Amino acid sequence: MALSLHFTKGHGTGNDFVLFADPDGEIVLTADQMAALADRHFGIGADGIIRAVRSGKLNRRDAKGVVVADGAGARALAEEPAAEWFMDYYNADGSVSEMCGNGVRVFAKFLLESGLASLAQGETLAIGTRAGVRDVQQNASGFQVDMGRWKFDDFEPLVRVKNVAVARLGLGINVGNPHVVLALSSVDELEAADLTVIPQLDPVAPDGVNIELVVPSDPLVTDGVGHIRMRVHERGSGETLSCGTGVVAAALATRHWAGVGAPNNWRVDVPGGTLAVRMFPTEEGEHVALSGPATLVYTGTVELA
Repeated sequence: MALSLHFTKGHGTGNDFVLFADPDGEIVLTADQMAALADRHFGIGADGIIRAVRSGKLNRRDAKGVVVADGAGARALAEEPAAEWFMDYYNADGSVSEMCGNGVRVFAKFLLESGLASLAQGETLAIGTRAGVRDVQQNASGFQVDMGRWKFDDFEPLVRVKNVAVARLGLGINVGNPHVVLALSSVDELEAADLTVIPQLDPVAPDGVNIELVVPSDPLVTDGVGHIRMRVHERGSGETLSCGTGVVAAALATRHWAGVGAPNNWRVDVPGGTLAVRMFPTEEGEHVALSGPATLVYTGTVELA
């Protein structure tokens, strides 16, 4: 029996998603169905699939395909009772992902345009994710997301990238999902990198990681703002035009490499546009915010087997 799914196509700096509303957790797609939606030749085409479901109704399919309750929704409500909506995010291959920085902004835009939530200037919208609750506000560029605390991972693999002559040591950073960031020597080297081939890590990351290639600008800092260029290979999706959490990880890594005196405000250019990153102190430790646009492109209905 076919499933008729009403969807919206959206993107944040070219990082694109298929979104659909399922307030009561009644539409639990299989990995194959999500991969079919994301397929750029035979489906709608996207880097990820996002289901808007109430945190109290969050569910998933287990290894046997049986629909079961997902405790991440209850954890989100325990952390912040106002987190009514949960961003149930999946990679293009149908695998689950903890977090997506561009996806949160597009998700917020989708909730507002669908009438599922409201957000006035100066107000905050709490969104549940598998990496914890994320607070979203509107700003001049579109939306700002408080990505929460971050940490260095105890993981510095040697990374080999096709068409990059010399392997580099990567720096492991976790911003709700895992990243490895490596610096390249020039824009030419960045553009030559072939990310249609999955970069090879030694040692291997058992659960996979997102891999960011970074080139600092010259000068690195102008008017107190750092500036870098980045490309990314996302686990489960391949190279994407942008990656919000990857942009955050790249800015954090570059600040670390730059040392004492490096700024806390960064501009990051990706193939799909430019995003802003800001690091700031809180009572529980340093947080990092991501700002940028969110665009809804079109809506439609698709039949799924």
